[in-house]
Amino acid sequence: MRLLFIYGPVASGKLTIARLVAERTGLSLFHNHLIVDAVAAVFPFGSQEFIDLRERFWIETISTAARTGRSLVFTFAPEPTVANDFPDRISRLVEAAGGEVTYVALDVGPEEQERRLVAPDRGAFGKLRSTEILRDLRSSMDTCMQAMPQPAMRIDTGATTPDQAADSIVQMMKRL
Repeated sequence: MRLLFIYGPVASGKLTIARLVAERTGLSLFHNHLIVDAVAAVFPFGSQEFIDLRERFWIETISTAARTGRSLVFTFAPEPTVANDFPDRISRLVEAAGGEVTYVALDVGPEEQERRLVAPDRGAFGKLRSTEILRDLRSSMDTCMQAMPQPAMRIDTGATTPDQAADSIVQMMKRL
C-alpha cells in the first residue's frame, strides 16, 4: 500500500493536482474536504468535537486502506487545529501495515494564493474564500507547514501547471 500524502497551504492546488494524479495512476482520492465538510455539517470548524471526529475519520479511513492494501492519494492542509504529530502518526500506521508514505509539498506565493482563493470553483466544497481570514491565519499556517515531514518532492504551483505537477509526481512515484 502506498499513501501519497500531498500537503500544502490553502489554494496551493492540492485537490486539482491530486485529481490528476489519481486519474493517471488509478489510485483512490481521499481529499481533505470529504471529511472536513462532513464533520463541519454537524460541528463548528475548530470545535473540539470537530477536531476529534475529523481526525478519527482520517485515521480510520487511512488505516483501513493500509490494512487492506488499498493505495490512495490524500490531500492535507496543515493548520493549527490539527495536531503537529498527525503526519507522523499516519506514517506509523501505514508502515505498521506494511505500506509506505510519500510526502509531496506544494507551495504557492501569497499573491497567487490570494488570486486563487476567490476563484468560483473553490465554492464546490466549504473551502476558505476570504482573503482577510487567510491573511490573519497565514503566519500560523506557515508555522504548521514548517512542522511537516520532509517531502520526497516540493512543487511551486505558482510556477508549474497542474498537469506538469501531476506528471512530476507520477514520474517520481514510478522511481520509488
